[in-house]
Amino acid sequence: MHDELAHRFEAHRGHLRAIAHRMLGSLPEAEDAVQETWLRLCRVDADDIDNLAAWLRTVLSRVCLDALRHRRARREDTADHLPDLPADDDPETEALLAESVGRALLVVLDSLTPAERVAFVLHDTFAVPFERIAPILGRSTATTKKLASRARHKVRGTTPPTDTEPARHRHIVDAFLSAARAGDFDALLTVLHPDVVRRADPAALPPGATVEIRGAHAVAAETVLLTANARHAEPALLDGRLGIVVAPRGRLRLALTVTIADDRITAYEVIADPARLRRLTVIPLLS
Repeated sequence: MHDELAHRFEAHRGHLRAIAHRMLGSLPEAEDAVQETWLRLCRVDADDIDNLAAWLRTVLSRVCLDALRHRRARREDTADHLPDLPADDDPETEALLAESVGRALLVVLDSLTPAERVAFVLHDTFAVPFERIAPILGRSTATTKKLASRARHKVRGTTPPTDTEPARHRHIVDAFLSAARAGDFDALLTVLHPDVVRRADPAALPPGATVEIRGAHAVAAETVLLTANARHAEPALLDGRLGIVVAPRGRLRLALTVTIADDRITAYEVIADPARLRRLTVIPLLS
């Protein structure tokens, strides 16, 4: 009997993992949520479950909701500094998630309340009716619709970009990130203005490092040393202007506000202060 139940559960595991991964942004946490769902299934009489797929999705969603609430509470306890991330996911797995979802979208999802995130992910990504989501959240159907709507507005944004040439500027930022990921010094020089200025919050720098450096060679040399950060970076709109987010697992660690003139980056600021990061409005860019 147990083997039969395990077989039935395995048929749903991939779908459950996909939901949990989108909700939590971390494969290890998603796997834990799926495992907890299996343990809860083992504690009930499966013969009394009319719709196993719906039951599993409901239980998993509640497990994820609890995890998101715990994460939010822990973050509020450490509001004055960035909490440590859990141990890293497999880089290839994280890259797949980032490519399929987008780091900027994960950043926005991470800024939602737990209820908003669950409502948005279940409805907008997995087409679960609001009538089924409402009991998971302990809210009315009307309130659940409002939660998803608020999340949708945050994801899509309401502020138009102030950049007058967003397509061209996006190309320049993409070229900068490509060169940074490759550690290509010469390619960086082609996108940096000779007199480029890099400013940074002290929290973004090693102890003793200068908060401002000038000149393309100096900025490119530093960027080459920070290739690991570039692997977690993606263009995004920051307060309506084109910029860059650095977001391992979709958790915003750094943001770069970029100034471009004459098709080159003339300045950028690295924001790492948690209070400043929280004040930023991040909007994902369409591919």
